[in-house]
Amino acid sequence: MEGTLKILVIDDDPGALAVLASGLEDLAQVSTAENGQEGLALAAISQPDIVLLDIELPDINGFDVCKRIKEQAYTKVPSVIFITSHHDYETERKALEMGGIDFITKPFDLTLCRARVNNHLQLKLQERAVISARRQIEEERQYLKVILNSIADAVIATDEEGKITFINPVAQRLTGWHKDSAIGLPIGEVMVISDATTNQPLPNPVEIALKEKRVVAMALNAKITNRLGREYRVEDSAAPIRDKQQNLVGCVIVFQDVTESIALATQMTHLANHDQLTGLPNRMLLHDRVLQSISRAQISRKSVALLLIDIDNFKYLNDALGHSVGDIVITQVAQRLEHLCDTETTLARVGGDEFVVMIPEINSHNVTDIVAMDIIEAIQEPFSISGEEHKLSVSVGISFYPTDSSNAEELMRHADTAMYRAKTTGKNRYCYFSTNLQLELNERVSIEKSLRTALENESLIVQYQPKYNLVSGTITGAEALVRLAGEDGSMIPPDKFIGFAEESGLIHELGRQVLQQSIQTAKKLERQGHPLKIAVNISAQQFHESDICNQLEDMLNEAALPSHLLELEVTESALMTDFEETRDILTQLSSLGISIALDDFGTGYSSLSYLRMFPLDILKIDRSFVKDMLADEQAKNIVDVIVHLAHSLGLKLVGEGIETAEQWETLKQINCEEGQGYYFSKPINENDFFSLLANEPQVV
Repeated sequence: MEGTLKILVIDDDPGALAVLASGLEDLAQVSTAENGQEGLALAAISQPDIVLLDIELPDINGFDVCKRIKEQAYTKVPSVIFITSHHDYETERKALEMGGIDFITKPFDLTLCRARVNNHLQLKLQERAVISARRQIEEERQYLKVILNSIADAVIATDEEGKITFINPVAQRLTGWHKDSAIGLPIGEVMVISDATTNQPLPNPVEIALKEKRVVAMALNAKITNRLGREYRVEDSAAPIRDKQQNLVGCVIVFQDVTESIALATQMTHLANHDQLTGLPNRMLLHDRVLQSISRAQISRKSVALLLIDIDNFKYLNDALGHSVGDIVITQVAQRLEHLCDTETTLARVGGDEFVVMIPEINSHNVTDIVAMDIIEAIQEPFSISGEEHKLSVSVGISFYPTDSSNAEELMRHADTAMYRAKTTGKNRYCYFSTNLQLELNERVSIEKSLRTALENESLIVQYQPKYNLVSGTITGAEALVRLAGEDGSMIPPDKFIGFAEESGLIHELGRQVLQQSIQTAKKLERQGHPLKIAVNISAQQFHESDICNQLEDMLNEAALPSHLLELEVTESALMTDFEETRDILTQLSSLGISIALDDFGTGYSSLSYLRMFPLDILKIDRSFVKDMLADEQAKNIVDVIVHLAHSLGLKLVGEGIETAEQWETLKQINCEEGQGYYFSKPINENDFFSLLANEPQVV
């Protein structure tokens, strides 16, 4: 066993061997040899802790055996105790010189012999303990060294005077100093620290930690410049090293290279605050700069101007030419706008086709007039993309702090309101925010909310204006007219919400619900014995839906309403979008048995060719001509031409906006078959229309 003490006895006297073996066996494991050669062989095998060696052996004398044992590379060198019957000085001297540590004399005193051997065995045990402790300490030292050399952080240790005692590989790389050169040097010479912005030298944390005897972190924004002149951004902390008695014996500093982390953080901050396509500040950074400008304006008592720029009709260009071309246009627009801005002005991209110019601390609003006009003129210059020129325009809304906005959010919102007004009044212009604009915006928001609520709840109001035979005065049908109830219960006229419905795309659902209600009303009329035709206005967007014919057929089938009791009124603009597509749709609708009326004829294109080519059934004379025909000869001549044209094409005529008996009589005389207007009846709800049919089916 590795932990068992071993004794080797080498003696040519068998009696001596027997006495020593039996007398020492309780102290250690004992093996014996009768001559020098055998003893050397056993020593190599058993590796004894103690060798009891007789000086006078038959083959090799004890001194030579001792020498050869000492020279052999055993795992452990045994202690040699010589056995001798000699007591002379020369023998003892030579034994000690050969490496002996004690003597046992013959004849043996077994008690004294055991005591001597036992003492040396105890020394061997202590020696083993010391060796084990040293090995453990060395293993721990090597383990800690491996850890310090393996960690990703740089580590430098110093003595109490700040001179380097240890530097790991990472620290060697960052400082540019090899450990052999760095050890013993002052920390400040190896680790040169300065401010990353100003390049001003900074105190080394080790020096502070040693002086103030506390943990010290490196200053923010610090860098080290290594021996080769390369710079690294670093973060670190230094701590004093104390012994068990808490005496200061040195310092250790741990630092890491954060150059890439800081660069990545800087890049991420830039990405978070800038538009990726143009590199301009985004909405977040703009908001921060507006807040700063407002704070400065409060002190200087000057104004902050915010110009919101929107590219007119950009969506159509983007859809027609593709997003890649759209991105090029946005980039070129940004470049042109940048040329107009000085260093104090902020240009930001806040949306797909929206930019903001923020001018801080202006004295006169005249400045914004000049800037806005420059912007409009710059964008009007053609854009050349892939050899083709594209013309653009912008609408600009302008708001001021503190004149009409009290904070950053209002400033942006009011500029948006002004920009919307610039668009609705013709585009390619700029507009200032005003209180009236805000009231209009509030009204628009209220109407939008009411419309969305009505569509969601299917609570649109459909009224019916009766149509009359102008000769007999009897009711021949009605036109369905949609109305919207406001939040306060008041009626919102169509010209207030139809335009918004078209802009927002809600016109499709609005048209579907009006058609649904109108068909249901027509079915009720048929069941009550009044098979009257109901005319429904259909928008250009709804008319060109890909499945409009299928929708109408499904609605008619679901209500079991004969198709000839439904009439669709379309405007000239709806028919002029795509000739072939329009003709196909009208043909399909006619094949279903649905009547087609051309609404407001004479106010639009008034193309004679489509009157001939399209399968139309009814021509409606616009109310503007009906109103003026008695007082304006030109208006009367236009009405005559429309009537003559309709009759020659076999189209039925309906006069709109009849408000007097004279208008009725005039239309009747020129053979206009039907008419409607306030002279006969205003638009009324379904129940009132049913009552009118029951009580007054003929006008008096």
